Amino acid sequence: MDQTTKLKLPYILAAQSQKHVTHNEALRVLDALVQLAVVDKDLSAPPGSPAEGHCYIVGASPTGAWAGHAGRVAAFQDGAWAFYPPLEGWVAWVSDEDTLYAFNGTSWVVGGSGVNPVSLVGVNATADTTNRLSVASTASLFNHAGAGHQLKINKAAAGDTGSVLFQTGFSGRAEFGLAGDDDFHVKVSADGSAWHEAIVINRSNGTLKGAGIREKLVANRTYYVRTDGSDSNTGLANTSGGAFLTIQKAINTVSALDLSTFNVEIVVGAGTYGAGFTMNGMWVGSGTVQLTGDVTTPSNVTIQAASANLFQVTARAKIFVRGFKLVTTTTGSLIRCQTGHIVLNGNMEYGQSGFYQIEVRDGGFVEITANYSITGNAGIAHWNVNTNGMLYCVARTITLVGTPAWTSSFLDATLGGVAEVHANTFSGSATGKRYDISRNAAARASASATYFPGDVAGTTATGGQYGA
Repeated sequence: MDQTTKLKLPYILAAQSQKHVTHNEALRVLDALVQLAVVDKDLSAPPGSPAEGHCYIVGASPTGAWAGHAGRVAAFQDGAWAFYPPLEGWVAWVSDEDTLYAFNGTSWVVGGSGVNPVSLVGVNATADTTNRLSVASTASLFNHAGAGHQLKINKAAAGDTGSVLFQTGFSGRAEFGLAGDDDFHVKVSADGSAWHEAIVINRSNGTLKGAGIREKLVANRTYYVRTDGSDSNTGLANTSGGAFLTIQKAINTVSALDLSTFNVEIVVGAGTYGAGFTMNGMWVGSGTVQLTGDVTTPSNVTIQAASANLFQVTARAKIFVRGFKLVTTTTGSLIRCQTGHIVLNGNMEYGQSGFYQIEVRDGGFVEITANYSITGNAGIAHWNVNTNGMLYCVARTITLVGTPAWTSSFLDATLGGVAEVHANTFSGSATGKRYDISRNAAARASASATYFPGDVAGTTATGGQYGA
């Protein structure tokens, strides 16, 4: 063996004459390759006037004196080109790029680029097993290579999190991304512990939810209320862990929606509830809202309170109601419609009421489109229509159970109230005055003065009108 393995340096042989020649040849190689620095790495033709000692990495498809030496180190020494084939692991500083390159056994690559993957990378910072890339800098730039650039954050499953988190003192303050599901969330925190969602974009249809933003329905929806539910639930599942506890929570939830052209039904499960609802705002959109209990046996879903208006509309909103038994023991009306529109479109049972069983006033409109029953006494009247309110109940069967009574009258109409209540059938008996119509109120009922249930004759006064 007459040369070294790596750099191919010539050995001085025993009893060799002119040993200085061999020694000088070895020095020439060392001078070229140790602390290797090259002028350029992309030239395929040798420069016209190379400087003594300058080195180059020969480019692809070389020509002239470099022909056949692609990828090798070309050194201009003693007025001629010498070529050195690189070995894997050689490094060279390329002066025209100010970049360190390494030979990976096949080609020259930017130093370190051939190490893939690398477990930790710290840029002016220390990376760890959680933050495997750590950068301490006033700014970070991710530039395009071509037309654009994408920053990709991938997660394993829908229930995982893929997000961007902003911190103060390493405590979270704001976050956006896929936080625990595949909807897009934007949320903030004052302490890194309690979080408040500002915006949620539904992954399926792009609708928005959030503070001050109405969710816009893209399909009909059902909410559920149960005696074992919770108002912290979503209301979207008929389970104890999914349903609301109160009807009011369901009404409030629907009030915050944009119904668009779709309908919502609130289904109330069997049991007794201590409160009904007050609707004091308008629905957004043209869809309808239906409140449903048990239409076959309304007493299975009982709303009972001591002193309250149970189902109350005080704004120009329309709601459909069916399948409930309503009871107030001291004060309050069972149904109270003030300026809005209530459609009683299914079987109902009216138990005891402190005031009125059905009250409509101030331009409100109650429309009864289904048969129903009366099983309790009314503190004042069964029907009250006043202050330009309107009641419509035509061709219905009204069943009276247990001879209910009312302090004032079955129909109490005053102050321009209008009752369109003809062609009904009353089954059963009752005690009390049949009607009291006064102060320009009117009832289109029947030519018979005994049409309404009761055992005391009805009266009209001060412009009140009664007739068929």
